[in-house]
Amino acid sequence: MTSGEAGDDPGLDPAVDRAPVERVRWGRRSPGRRETEFGLDRGGPTYAALDLGTNNCRLLVARPAGDGFRVVDAFSRIVRLGEGVSGSGRLSDAAIGRALEALEICRNKMRNRGVTRARLIATEACRAAVNGLEFRDLVAERLGLSLEVIDRETEAELAATSCTPLIDPQAEGVVLFDIGGGSSELVRLDRSPDCRRGPPLPSIRGWISLPLGVVTLAERHGGLDVSRATFERMVAEVTALIEPFAQRYGADDLHGVHMLGTSGTVTTIAGVYLDLKRYDRNRIDGCWMGVSEVDAVLERLLTMSYADRVASPCIGADRADLVLAGCAILEAIRRAFPCPRLRVADRGLREGMLVQMMREDGAWGDLPAGGNGASDGHVNGVLNGGSQAAIS
Repeated sequence: MTSGEAGDDPGLDPAVDRAPVERVRWGRRSPGRRETEFGLDRGGPTYAALDLGTNNCRLLVARPAGDGFRVVDAFSRIVRLGEGVSGSGRLSDAAIGRALEALEICRNKMRNRGVTRARLIATEACRAAVNGLEFRDLVAERLGLSLEVIDRETEAELAATSCTPLIDPQAEGVVLFDIGGGSSELVRLDRSPDCRRGPPLPSIRGWISLPLGVVTLAERHGGLDVSRATFERMVAEVTALIEPFAQRYGADDLHGVHMLGTSGTVTTIAGVYLDLKRYDRNRIDGCWMGVSEVDAVLERLLTMSYADRVASPCIGADRADLVLAGCAILEAIRRAFPCPRLRVADRGLREGMLVQMMREDGAWGDLPAGGNGASDGHVNGVLNGGSQAAIS
């Protein structure tokens, strides 16, 4: 068995089935370009955003509508591209195969929807793996897709761009977090500037990217049978990484500040809290939870066996060995930033990319008063001297 494949690490479940050409080059396209040979759906300028993460492959296809956008197609599949990378340093053959299958579906969806502009990104797994460039070349050769491996700053900015509409307008600020498979981002946001058209822009005070996520943490500590002692060890590891950021960005001054979370971890917690029998994005996205409500869900998850987590409609076999690692990351963030309220976001990097591309193309008219409107690959927002804390 190739190093890094399912079964190499006793902390993850080896029994889970991880998986379920015409070469047209896709990547970052110039605004307004029309490639008539690729598409069946001709409903106006159409944008695609693909996020190939450590755990998931996700696609959104959308068109501008009003002050936002309308999703016309979507895809999401757990591929665990980064499985085993923390130990072997390489993307395994099995993980590459799963990713290629998912990417082929995404390519066909973009082709069928007549996408006119696309951005296709890869994150921590491709950043960390020694064969990440080789994998990108393989994707380009077999599927004609040009993956852009983004840095951690861009990842934090895209998360902020997507989630800003969910900030309570009466709040003094927000602690945004995005718990990923191989890295996790925290962003300290101030109130957004006034915006004439389109989604509000983020006003970033500071950000940090932690070099761990649910996959890497579960591989290190185990994800099948997680004792309270193991859980606390995971929390302590994350806490040590967060502490400098918390000290710098006001963990002791959280008046009027709420948390805003986007990730499979936090949407799972919301689904358990709402006791959903099947996932319902309309109920999850924007859901508010108080401290006691989050505490109750974490306690419930900690008392569940692995089999119970597999059987839960809000978790399932794909996430059962990862969810407690995500909960440990969340708990470390909550202890560092003890805000009284948490708002849950079922949105992320894809939505951030769509907003940026549409804004660059003038889909919503004028930029907001005071916005910088830059189109340099970074967030089109207000960066109030925002910087990364001293964490590599």
